[in-house]
Amino acid sequence: MLRMKIFTSTQIKELDKYTIENEPIKSIDLMERAAKALTLAVIDECSISTPIVVFAGPGNNGGDALAVSRMLADRGYNVSTYLFNINNKLSDDCMENKQRAMDCKRLKNFTEVTKEFDPPQLTANTVVIDGLFGTGLVKPLEGGFPSLVKYINQSPCKVISIDMPSGLMAESNTYNSHSSIIRADVTLTLQMKKLCFLFSDIQQYIGRLKVLDIRLSKEYMQKTHSNYTMLEARDVKAMLMPRNDFVHKGLMGHALLIAGSYGMAGAAVLAARACLRSGAGKLTVHTPKKNCDIMQMAVPEAVLEVDYEDAFFSDAVPAEHYDALGIGPGLGQVENTAIALSAQLRRTQAPIVADADAINILGSHKTWLQQLPKGLILTPHPKEFDRLCETRSSDDYERLMKAVDMAVRLQVFIILKGHYTALCLPEGRVVFNSTGNSGMATAGSGDVLTGIITGLLARGYHQREACQLGMYLHGLAGDLAAKEKGKESLMASDLIDFLPKAFMTLEKIEED
Repeated sequence: MLRMKIFTSTQIKELDKYTIENEPIKSIDLMERAAKALTLAVIDECSISTPIVVFAGPGNNGGDALAVSRMLADRGYNVSTYLFNINNKLSDDCMENKQRAMDCKRLKNFTEVTKEFDPPQLTANTVVIDGLFGTGLVKPLEGGFPSLVKYINQSPCKVISIDMPSGLMAESNTYNSHSSIIRADVTLTLQMKKLCFLFSDIQQYIGRLKVLDIRLSKEYMQKTHSNYTMLEARDVKAMLMPRNDFVHKGLMGHALLIAGSYGMAGAAVLAARACLRSGAGKLTVHTPKKNCDIMQMAVPEAVLEVDYEDAFFSDAVPAEHYDALGIGPGLGQVENTAIALSAQLRRTQAPIVADADAINILGSHKTWLQQLPKGLILTPHPKEFDRLCETRSSDDYERLMKAVDMAVRLQVFIILKGHYTALCLPEGRVVFNSTGNSGMATAGSGDVLTGIITGLLARGYHQREACQLGMYLHGLAGDLAAKEKGKESLMASDLIDFLPKAFMTLEKIEED
């Protein structure tokens, strides 16, 4: 099974080279193959009556654009092509495609820009194909290119970018000039998603994303290590543990959930119901006295353990008889609770999921981070994670790198929540989740995730598998709920209601 890997720009260059050497295929022919896939995708986006303006840069991205302009012209499209050769230096394949474009009789409007540039008028009916720069870009655009980018972005035209919106870098854009990045309506990326495509603050540049298979070497992709992978259905299906016909509740794990303060019983309810729906044989919920009636009515299947205090969690509880602990949802942040949390984390030997207020408390007591038990699972959203750090992250890439560093340094699992939720593993790898939708941006969604992972841990899954299976099922339940209820009306309790269907959907997937 070939897990979807996300390669760096350096690895993508090596992948191209390996394909050329081992298929074998000439580089110009591989570019032609890519251009054919790109051309078909462009045709899907615009009719033959659409005026098309192609901007090609001096490298291989420009070579792709020149080949696409030629192929579109051969199909009867009205194409105007501009090749920017400011430094009189083109890549070999770009040079070859320049000659082919000049030899194409149907490509009537071809201009090579070497000095001054008089930009064409870009109307609302125009489609611009952006082939200026691709994954090889390592620094912000300079010279006259920022002005060209701004001109395109300010025009009412539709923009289709080849592989990458020009000006965008494949990994880090922390120090990029964001005003000098093309804002594409559609990005036609080659072979695989690039790392930056997974960040929320980059979506404004890529628009609608299409991944085009240009048949790069599967052998290279299989054997080459990547620190970044994308979790898919078959990966998760392989992790599922069978349920023996002769088991009883005592063999299915006993989970402990410490959650809820006065006024926040709902968080405890959501986490508890999700835990039970995830297969745990037994669940004990420790919560303040004032939540007692609510919990017993809302989750009658759970055993209730009442705290000494009426309104908050006040003291660590014995946990030696439990198989997993979930702590944090609706917990509150009073100082007694903070001290109790610290003691609970130190004393509990079972696997632990810490979320919500547990994370906020740690963010207010940063010296405690060094004392966290190895193998702890933290499930912060971006702002919660920023509270754990000394300085706020300037963008999603920097935040992810900090999360990776923290996971390695503390030997913990960090689930950084978002559209592509990122699991940062203790050895430094990152697994991105592929399920979920914007309807899940609703109160209580994180409490459900905590409950799911706690239930899976109690059931017997290792932290690594529980995290991956948990975040995938959480997103899948959200996707199934959205299909029936719509994104606007989605509530956290809907995720729990659709968990059974999510499990059944996974079980039906055929393995390779």
